[in-house]
Amino acid sequence: MLQPLRRALGAAGTFPGRPLSWAARSEGRARLSTRGPGERDGGLADFSARLAAGPTLQHFLRNASPAQETRHQPEEPEEPAPYLTSSILEEARRKVYLETYGCQMNVNDTEIAWAILQKSGYLRTHQLEEADVILLVTCSVREKAEQAIWNRLRHLTALKSKRLRSQAPLRIGILGCMAERLREEILHREKLVDIVAGPDAYRDLPRLLTVAESGQQAANVLLSLDETYADVLPVQTSPDATSAFVSIMRGCDNMCSYCIVPFTRGRERSRPVASILREVQMLSDQVLQLIQERHNICKQLHLPAQSGSSRILEAMRRGYTREAYLELIQHVRDSIPGVSLSSDFIAGFCGETEGDHQQTLSLLRQVRYNVGFLFAYSMRQKTRAYHRLHDDVPAEVKRRRLEELISVFREEATRANGAMVGRSQLVLVEGPSKRSAAQLCGRNDGNIRVVFPDTEMEDGTGSGALVRAQPGDYVLVKITSASSQTLKGVLLRRTTLRESAPRC
Repeated sequence: MLQPLRRALGAAGTFPGRPLSWAARSEGRARLSTRGPGERDGGLADFSARLAAGPTLQHFLRNASPAQETRHQPEEPEEPAPYLTSSILEEARRKVYLETYGCQMNVNDTEIAWAILQKSGYLRTHQLEEADVILLVTCSVREKAEQAIWNRLRHLTALKSKRLRSQAPLRIGILGCMAERLREEILHREKLVDIVAGPDAYRDLPRLLTVAESGQQAANVLLSLDETYADVLPVQTSPDATSAFVSIMRGCDNMCSYCIVPFTRGRERSRPVASILREVQMLSDQVLQLIQERHNICKQLHLPAQSGSSRILEAMRRGYTREAYLELIQHVRDSIPGVSLSSDFIAGFCGETEGDHQQTLSLLRQVRYNVGFLFAYSMRQKTRAYHRLHDDVPAEVKRRRLEELISVFREEATRANGAMVGRSQLVLVEGPSKRSAAQLCGRNDGNIRVVFPDTEMEDGTGSGALVRAQPGDYVLVKITSASSQTLKGVLLRRTTLRESAPRC
């Protein structure tokens, strides 16, 4: 009767006051022995006493329950685990150094681990010498990847041994695939490694580190059938990163004969759609905020609509409705005042009626794009439409509808661009205009083409010197006229991004 309890407790870590030793592993689950050297199993009373000092059974049962989208409420602060007292959490503001090896999934794991530790009061450092905790997120896909970790551990353990007695002890942890595959060897071979956590055990990091603070080694390499970290929004570990990845699944069921991944990351399981959408929305909002805040980022977005009819959008399998698209447009314009928008549209898609076409025309009028790319539909072999739909809109109807789309687009784009007449625009000079060697062409902050005479101008330094604009220069141009595709103006002077930035 006690064996299931012993297996559950052992798989997730260690009993306070007992050294850690490995006993067995079967069917993806790890089991730890809690006996000391030469110690036999004690009686029920002794086991109960040790059980009371550690995590409760309910803690492990709760973590092992099937994932549900409504189980976690990230908007509300999480209560600390019963074995992490408030005093421990207050004192735990130690600095963590994270180092990532291997694939993009490990980058995502690093962001998840940091999000969990951040909520538990840990601080982040990018300086190895400042760290109180060093965590390596590891890879096992090739022997060379593992060897890099062994080499790195030798350096880190030397750093640990040089730690001053006046400083808090340095704790070292191995996370990820190598931790899952070589957990026993890591703990026994590298005695100065304090914690080992597999890819499904990152929620347990605060507890593992708390155990390590008492001088014990701690490990959790229990693979899960449902852990996707759906409620954990990853915190980007590189604030200056120019890209971000969204993980939609974990693990793998393919069992390729050469691959270790199914054994280090467990069975394949996907995140709930709501969780994926929440993270994408967060990243999208971050991008919009960045564009709004940074003067050196062009305030232009390409948001392809393809059709203004929800019925046709469904047939196209676009994944959104007309109403959802218009809601996005409003959100973008609220986030980035003055943003320039471009889009794609298809005339005459399979099954498109005159009513559907009129809805697309009304969308063009409602949004008023600055730039548009419009085409008549032509069926492509191998596409879903080729196999499932009928290209039933006659060619002459497609041409007529396309002409109407182009006409409405140009009318509305001329109005949108006309709002800039009389204003001074910051323009990045690209080079001579294609139509006249006497004119230059560039792009304004909305990525709209601006044409202006190639004449002498003030150099922008206040010296009174006259210069001619060169490709790569920033110049101020006063707009005098506008069409659906081009702004025209007169050259005022050369400037810089810094000088032309709005004053806060």
